[in-house]
Amino acid sequence: MKSFFLFTFSTFLLSAFEQAAASAHYDKILTHSRIRARDQGPNVCALQQVMGTKKKYFSTCRNWYQGAICGKKATVLYECCPGYMKMDGMRGCPAVAPIDHVYGTLGIVGATSTQHYSDISKLREEIEGRGSFTFFAPSNEAWEQLNSEIHRNLIDNVNIELYNALHHHMVNKRMLTKDLKNGMTLVSMYNDQKLLINHYPNGVVTVNCARVIHGNQIATNGVVHVIDRVLTAVGNTIQDFIEVEDDLSSLRAAAITSDVLDILGRPGHYTLFAPTNEAFERLPRGILERIMGDKVASEALVKFHILNTLQCSEAITGGAVYETLEGNTVEVGCDGESLTVNGVKMVKRKDIVTSNGVIHLIDKVLIPDSAKQVIELGGDQQTTFTDLVAQLGLASSLRPEGQYTLLAPLNGAFSDDTLRMDQRLLKKILQNHIIKVKVGLNELYNGQELETIGGKLLRVFVYRTAVCIENSCMVRGSKEGRNGFIHIFRQIINPAEKTLHEMLRNDKRFSVFLSLVKAADLDDVLSRPGQWTLFVPTNDAFKGLTDDDKDILIRDKNALRNILLYHLTQGVFIASGFEPGVTNILKTIQGGKLYLKTVNDTLVVNELKSRESDLMATNGVIHVIDKLLYPADLPVGNDQLLTILKKLIKYIQIKFVRDSTFKEIPLTFYKINIIESNVQPIIRKEDPSITQLTKLIEGEPEFKIVREGETITKVIHGEPIIKTYTKIIDGRPVEVTEKKVTEERIIQGPEIKYTRITAGGSDNEEKLKKLLEEAPVRKVQPTKRTQGGTARRRTRLAYS
Repeated sequence: MKSFFLFTFSTFLLSAFEQAAASAHYDKILTHSRIRARDQGPNVCALQQVMGTKKKYFSTCRNWYQGAICGKKATVLYECCPGYMKMDGMRGCPAVAPIDHVYGTLGIVGATSTQHYSDISKLREEIEGRGSFTFFAPSNEAWEQLNSEIHRNLIDNVNIELYNALHHHMVNKRMLTKDLKNGMTLVSMYNDQKLLINHYPNGVVTVNCARVIHGNQIATNGVVHVIDRVLTAVGNTIQDFIEVEDDLSSLRAAAITSDVLDILGRPGHYTLFAPTNEAFERLPRGILERIMGDKVASEALVKFHILNTLQCSEAITGGAVYETLEGNTVEVGCDGESLTVNGVKMVKRKDIVTSNGVIHLIDKVLIPDSAKQVIELGGDQQTTFTDLVAQLGLASSLRPEGQYTLLAPLNGAFSDDTLRMDQRLLKKILQNHIIKVKVGLNELYNGQELETIGGKLLRVFVYRTAVCIENSCMVRGSKEGRNGFIHIFRQIINPAEKTLHEMLRNDKRFSVFLSLVKAADLDDVLSRPGQWTLFVPTNDAFKGLTDDDKDILIRDKNALRNILLYHLTQGVFIASGFEPGVTNILKTIQGGKLYLKTVNDTLVVNELKSRESDLMATNGVIHVIDKLLYPADLPVGNDQLLTILKKLIKYIQIKFVRDSTFKEIPLTFYKINIIESNVQPIIRKEDPSITQLTKLIEGEPEFKIVREGETITKVIHGEPIIKTYTKIIDGRPVEVTEKKVTEERIIQGPEIKYTRITAGGSDNEEKLKKLLEEAPVRKVQPTKRTQGGTARRRTRLAYS
């Protein structure tokens, strides 16, 4: 029990300590300032003063090491820390400052104007007497910066106006900086007016957005904090201000349309970057009308100007990112005396304090991505793409109510030759960069196919550190707009048109390699559907190979297949999909390993540089090399073969083990697999008058000839799905098993001349041609049959 008590008590103390530490940022920064000035003597603090101004700060580590505040160079000053003073002939600040009542303390901290006004307004007697006060005392400079008309009115009526104004700066209890917690509201001694306290992580403490520049000067009857401006009364909410401010009528209309205005009337701690009417007038008319006519977009627009935290201008000493009510972020920073939003100076008037937050007037409307059309999401690095889309008339096809995905190459991806292309060809290229549906980055998966508005299917390849589509990989910067996503790509996307075999056959550089592929009976592999990565040596890799040498290679089919299949690996691996500088190990069809990495954007395989990479085929990708690859751990047992390989391969030492043989590699790795499954036939009506019955096929495929003008119907079954679940029947759990078959798809068309069912190979092609020549006309007869029937066995052909 005792140990439990100790644990609970220690946890309480730790929690209390953490809470105190969290609200004592000012004191923490002050401690750092003492440490930085320790060489100057005791109780000295180091400050930074912005050059050309009188503004001084106890600095954060970031500002200190940058030597700048708000992007402006800052000089280092050394002063006595609050509460200490110098002594003649001694280093540092060894003496404690004298302690006096609040009135006297105003003089000690140099707030002599506030002291004088306290004297002439008859406040002096009160702050010299009994009590416990907190006085937020404006500095002398603060009084000088006060609006001259307001200043004059105060001085002209010292017994009421000035007295009340000073009381508005006072709280009827002692509050040190550690007690001034972020978001706290204090009640002033004038008419219970609110004082809004903010205590920021960078050590800045504000009261109604006035910064405490000298805090915690203890008095016998309270404490004095010197602030950098004169406080004015706060009464209205942000909503109240917007409703009466003529220069915010456009923002008011947008906030009402989007139902956001009411939010700004609720209690909270908001920051509103309020665009003026002039800012709205600068927007292109079409964009403004579109956004205002779309409630979702207008709501996103208004919320993008609102932070759910109160950010006074004096608390911003460097750039920081804040989340808006819209959900995305803005960067708020400063440049000298000016506030910046997303790096742009746009704030016309700062720190309009209300009861539920602060307003900064800006001269530019901030449009979030979520309110933009997808074509408007392109940044500075994608202007070539977006300009071409507009110039070639594709932008008009991106309807506001549609859903699209733009695959935008960087500007540098467009060569001069590309830009000089015939516009019709260029338009086709760009069409293959626009997907018909809206697909986010987290929705992409390996093996996915995406259809473009040009009708092409693009393949998605997902790697450990990259996502690629065909030959091009993404870079950071994906954005979501009102009607789609935009993803940024390194290169122009080139959809595959030919198989690996067709590409080798059409390029004379690969004629020797292709002849060896044919001799090894592997050309069929490169022609079939699949997912392969093929490293192809050019003819230069076979220099010195005589016809006799070639005959020797061809006669030893096992050796030839081992060599060639060491160049082939399962899966599509794009060069730019590899993490730079990191070795990737791929297992080849031969069984050996390939070691790949990218160095300076060049693919390296087994330490050999690829001369050209990412040549996309419909069934894989080709990387071009100028040397023959060979597994270093595979021994050769034949003298003739060893001699031939040594002619071709000089970058590794080939092992020789007499009489060793190459293993046989059967071609089953790409052959057709037979998959059998029980399916339940389902009858579906395509036309009310005709019921088509599924014809189940077993064994060899049949061919059916239908002449032009007649209709053919093909019924395709889905795979059976078995579901097991528990159902409550009469209050008792019962396990139920269901077997479902997905609904078949019916394909019809009056113009189809024949149906071809292919099981692989060329025999069926010949059979089909023969049937077309000899078979009599045979009409498809409608068959009437009731739905149902027993399950039958069906053989389905599929490629592995």
